[in-house]
Amino acid sequence: MADIGILLINLGTPSAADKAHVRAYLREFLNDPRVIDLPWALRQCLLYGLILPFRTPKTAHAYQQIWQPEGSPLLIHNQQLAQSLARELGENYQVALGMRYGQPSIRTALQELKNCQKLLVLPLFPQYSSAATGSALAKLFEELQRMTDIPEIKVINSFYEHPDFIEAWKAVIKENWPAEKPEMWLFSYHSLPLRHLTKRGCDPEACSQSGNCASPIPQNQQCYRRQCLKTTQLLAQALGLQPKEYCFSFQSRLGRTPWLTPYTDHLLTELASQGVKRLAVVCPSFVTDCLETLEEIGIRGQAQWEKQTGYQFTLLPCLNHHKAWTNALAQIVAIHTA
Repeated sequence: MADIGILLINLGTPSAADKAHVRAYLREFLNDPRVIDLPWALRQCLLYGLILPFRTPKTAHAYQQIWQPEGSPLLIHNQQLAQSLARELGENYQVALGMRYGQPSIRTALQELKNCQKLLVLPLFPQYSSAATGSALAKLFEELQRMTDIPEIKVINSFYEHPDFIEAWKAVIKENWPAEKPEMWLFSYHSLPLRHLTKRGCDPEACSQSGNCASPIPQNQQCYRRQCLKTTQLLAQALGLQPKEYCFSFQSRLGRTPWLTPYTDHLLTELASQGVKRLAVVCPSFVTDCLETLEEIGIRGQAQWEKQTGYQFTLLPCLNHHKAWTNALAQIVAIHTA
């Protein structure tokens, strides 16, 4: 019997790339009040009246573009990561993977770990947001209520500036460094509606006026944007990049409400107009390659860039189950279970 259980949580994926499975996944995902934070009735009208009818075919097509013979890339890489981490940690630990939406579920993962005396919960979202980390933890606590015996629990709710996380990214980037030196590095993060930040007490205007959003001030202690910028600065420093050699942006926005800016697709156009030719893109809010990295950036983003410039576009792979990332997770676990 393992003494310590490690619960890895990621967002989730459809179980197949057809319209029926994608619709079911989107229905669960977008019906989460932490994702679309609108009153229930309005959320239902938006979800069933607009989003599912129009978004399902497009999203299914996007998944079909990246689907592997073994299934979803996100699930494949996460399963391999869990297996690698279990081997790295040894027999005193048991590792289970749970998805916030879809399968394997958080409930299933908790069943696997039910005999562990202690539980370390690690949502695989480097920067904290209510829509991702908060939702995953809310679901975890909901499932824990079903258990008769609840183990001692510790949660790691962010690791955006952890040295081992930065070193893992450095190792992956160095290993996949483009043959021709990029003129610009773009660090692209999953975006959030601005209202998600203000609800948490962050003042984006005060944050930007501080002159250095990566430095914590009272208004932005838990600011997602600040955490993204801090990750960017640490990665740039690790890679030896000068300020003029990199920028950052936000992708994957939905709807017409204001989201965090600059938008990645808009910034691609701006960089092209500035004469940048060789571009490298890194997505540090995703530890695993998924729809947002492989299709949104790797297919659509690359097509946009090549149409506008005709020059080099390189998407660096995510951490996935790289040994450097496995080792980093093992170090993070060791620190929090010592």
